[in-house]
Amino acid sequence: MKRLLTLFAVFALLLTACEGPAGPPGFDGLDGLDGLDGEIIASSAFEIEVDFNTGNNFEYVEAYGFEVLPTDVTLVYILWDTDNGQDVWRLMPQTVYFDDNSNLVYNFDFTQDDVRFFLDGTTDFDTLDDVWTLGQVFRVVVVPADNIDGVDTSDINAVLGASDIQSFDFR
Repeated sequence: MKRLLTLFAVFALLLTACEGPAGPPGFDGLDGLDGLDGEIIASSAFEIEVDFNTGNNFEYVEAYGFEVLPTDVTLVYILWDTDNGQDVWRLMPQTVYFDDNSNLVYNFDFTQDDVRFFLDGTTDFDTLDDVWTLGQVFRVVVVPADNIDGVDTSDINAVLGASDIQSFDFR
């Protein structure tokens, strides 16, 4: 009986000390910056005032001034009106229709390095009143693609809330 207990003890030690072959490798994790796992993904935003004129070909290009990843999404809003002291922002592009059946479109495009604001449409830009071309205020919001899913991008407050933006750079 003593031998049997000794034999069991030896087998128990051998079995607990043995290691089997390595299993297959697991799946790769999500691409990200090394060492920054669990980092909070934050958005960046800024406001800019632009004058459109013949000298700048009715367009203006602004560099971000911060890092923008290839998967980030840029949204631009134009300050459209003020209602009881509250700014009214509209997601661009925005179209204005004139009585002569022409139109003016405030539009934008973006790259990883900058955002371009420009006028488009069928109206003669040189004949536009200054109210349409000077002192136009835009709010640019760069949103990481991870944050944009399911957000109503036409509502600037929803975008700002989903992206945890609490302050702006004013340029």
